[in-house]
Amino acid sequence: MARAVLTKSSPVVVVPSESEQTTTPPAGNTIALSSFDGMPFPMRLVLAFDRPIHEPVETIKRALSRTLHHYQPVAGRLDGQGGIACTGEGVAFVAASASGALDEAMATLQQMDLTPRFPGVFCRDVDPLLLVQMTEFSCGGFVVGITWNHLLADGAGIGQFLCAVGELARGVSPPSVAPVRLFGTGTTRSGASPRPQRSTVLDNNGPRYLVRHDVAVPLSLVSRIKGESGCTAFEAVAAVIWRCRTRAVASAADTPAPLSFSRNVRALVGASAGYYGNCVVGQVVPATSGAVASSSIADLALLIRRAKENVPDVLSSSDGEAAAPDDGGAQAAPPHQWYDGLSVISWVYLGFEAADFGGGGAARVMWHEDRTFLPCCMVCSPCRGDAFNVSSLCVKPEHAEAFLQELANLISHDGLA
Repeated sequence: MARAVLTKSSPVVVVPSESEQTTTPPAGNTIALSSFDGMPFPMRLVLAFDRPIHEPVETIKRALSRTLHHYQPVAGRLDGQGGIACTGEGVAFVAASASGALDEAMATLQQMDLTPRFPGVFCRDVDPLLLVQMTEFSCGGFVVGITWNHLLADGAGIGQFLCAVGELARGVSPPSVAPVRLFGTGTTRSGASPRPQRSTVLDNNGPRYLVRHDVAVPLSLVSRIKGESGCTAFEAVAAVIWRCRTRAVASAADTPAPLSFSRNVRALVGASAGYYGNCVVGQVVPATSGAVASSSIADLALLIRRAKENVPDVLSSSDGEAAAPDDGGAQAAPPHQWYDGLSVISWVYLGFEAADFGGGGAARVMWHEDRTFLPCCMVCSPCRGDAFNVSSLCVKPEHAEAFLQELANLISHDGLA
């Protein structure tokens, strides 16, 4: 099957609309970053919609402008001193078209240029905080590609923002969730937190190209693991990927093979309703390669659950300051090489799949990246399918076939051994 041909227009700037009635916070303010706001690295998200809407490019661009009026920091710039200046300079928007139908191209979306890129590995102060690309297919289906500076928001925050864009596209105004970007009391702190320094592991040779896989973990397998261990869907999927990858890499039994993940702690730290900044902490499950490879999936899921239960202790041990997402929390992994560990991030039910620009929610949610600092996977919501989709950059080419075979073996047996 021929790959769809993509045609892109030059980027334009979308600024906050002047027609909306409320502004939160007022344009011109500076929002202090909190200690949860970690590194200025880009995140890339793709939402595929298989149901047409009227004039998708203009509809989404207009709704985006109106939403920026309510989310002024998104249209701002980093001020270089630990804050976001609400300058109203806007976000970048690219309109694109693709030949062929979306359903025919769905299997090759990851190879398509569907998300804008920042110029460098890390985002600069002068860069927009959000880049948007709207790609329309010949069938009327379309893809919305989002790239954002992680200092602006975590996944839940961007999900909230996209749901607001969808509401305004459908004529709902103001957004049903009142946005809050200031952490805590709702007033700018007098002293902004200094920007965290890049960790050694992130600066070590830059991002790497690992093999891209988009795999599906069936709901039936997830349900069996949940029934056996009492875990959540994310814990079940993370355990599946962790063991399959560890067996595929086949390191020496005593080699560290830690799993890291992040957890939304809005409820634990008393974040205001509608807060869309970063509010996650990192946790690590230390283990050796031999232990992971020989454990049952249910036992690995329980290890992940216990680590999640320790997150309140991580917060209390940090004397009121947020643990950085890559700190690992109270139980850090022993020193290890960059390829030994695995990071699994949950994009399940963050609002991505609920964003509706007029034709219903997304048919598919994908992490759209081709390089990573560490072996990493994104677990995405099933949407209208019967499996959790996992976008991964977690194995070298020499381990790719074994990784897929381990996963296929587990799925075919639908077992927990």
